[in-house]
Amino acid sequence: MHKKLVVFAAAFLLLLMGCDPKRVFEQNVDFAKGKWAIDNAPVFTFEIEDTTQAYNIYFNVRYSLQYEFYNLYVRHQLLGPDGKQLSADLHELLLMDAKTGKPLGKGSSDVYDLQTLVLKNVTFDKVGTYKLRLTQYMRRDPLPYVQSVGVRVAKADGSKS
Repeated sequence: MHKKLVVFAAAFLLLLMGCDPKRVFEQNVDFAKGKWAIDNAPVFTFEIEDTTQAYNIYFNVRYSLQYEFYNLYVRHQLLGPDGKQLSADLHELLLMDAKTGKPLGKGSSDVYDLQTLVLKNVTFDKVGTYKLRLTQYMRRDPLPYVQSVGVRVAKADGSKS
């Protein structure tokens, strides 16, 4: 009986993982007490094996409705397998509608999850391990009511030409 349960659990996990064939990597990092400090810049490490494929990179944010702003400024730094910086930019993520205050993303009660496409059709020249660092660029340090941030790397619909 125990063997059947293990086989069923393994099959179920494979089924769940297979539900999103475009996903290459996804990870989220939780912040202690729901506060994101400027010096807490999470680094997400992912593998690229197909250099002919274009990729989309999303930022994930979990926030509370108590968050005082409608937006969140996040800076990214993308490093290649050789450690050289490939790109860096400042992004404004809209967490709430600026006029109505309605939260964006999916949620219930007072916690919402938002996934935003920030880098579209990114191509990588080398197979290897890449690192993406996220830093909050708001005027509050630490920034309250941001519970976690994350990165999702997914295959784009097209490939490199």
